[in-house]
Amino acid sequence: MAVTGTVKWFDSKKGFGFITRDDNGQDIFVHFSAIQGSGFKNLEEGQKVRFEIVEDEKGPRADKVEKL
Repeated sequence: MAVTGTVKWFDSKKGFGFITRDDNGQDIFVHFSAIQGSGFKNLEEGQKVRFEIVEDEKGPRADKVEKL
């Protein structure tokens, strides 16, 4: 199920950051490899995104991240 959120912060040098969910305020880890599209995969603080949530051994993470 896709949810929307706002990029809390993203470190382009390290390739990861966090997205705050719009529906419940939970911060979700995001890795650059989950960002859809071609070219340099980066997110900007405050940017609105749509994404899916995947649970793994480290907890929830964002997948299939689309910039809105």
